[in-house]
Amino acid sequence: MRQGVDVGLKTVLRLMREDNLLCLRKQRFRIATTDSDHGLPTYKNLAKDLVVTRCDQLWVADITYIRLGSEFIYLAMVMDAYSRKVVGWSISRRIDTRLALDALEMALQTRPFKPGQLVHHSDRGSQYANSEYIKTLVDNGIAISMSRKGVPQDNAFAESFMKTLKYEEVYMTEYANIAEARHQIAHFVEEVYNKKRLHSAIGYLPPTEFESVGYNKEKVAP
Repeated sequence: MRQGVDVGLKTVLRLMREDNLLCLRKQRFRIATTDSDHGLPTYKNLAKDLVVTRCDQLWVADITYIRLGSEFIYLAMVMDAYSRKVVGWSISRRIDTRLALDALEMALQTRPFKPGQLVHHSDRGSQYANSEYIKTLVDNGIAISMSRKGVPQDNAFAESFMKTLKYEEVYMTEYANIAEARHQIAHFVEEVYNKKRLHSAIGYLPPTEFESVGYNKEKVAP
């Protein structure tokens, strides 16, 4: 499509199957990254009925694990739900509030959001319900939204990115150590996902290009 060639989905699938380019996805071992049984205050889901019409109106945040040869490391990210651009991310050996805060602080430093006009949505994990994280949001005039307990679909934008990251980068790479993982994942997020990967929901544009041309949609669907 980007090269001016119109082709149907079934034709693409047939050609990929003939050239043995279709991958078979296997169920992977999973560990929990969300602990919502913490007794900390949680917040109403403001994102559920929000009509997203511009950048920096809704940010979504999430955490996932990455398995290295002898250890697990963790990735936190913040994404703009309108453009699908990852605006903040962090990698650490510890799945704690600092991990989530580092990703948030990157977004705060790089995005021209307006206090009072931005919603931050996450799950109810202790990293996001922690008083330090909540204070950072409140101090910056950002409304707080959280998914319902045990309903990952409430954070579909973030879940979709994590799935893409795993299948297009993490499962394809053998990282020697956390430094190599950080370097490779940074390249994928900044240079591949944000600048090159096409998204049907934003007019088959990469997120950075989508933002640069000021593409306007009434609503972005998960």
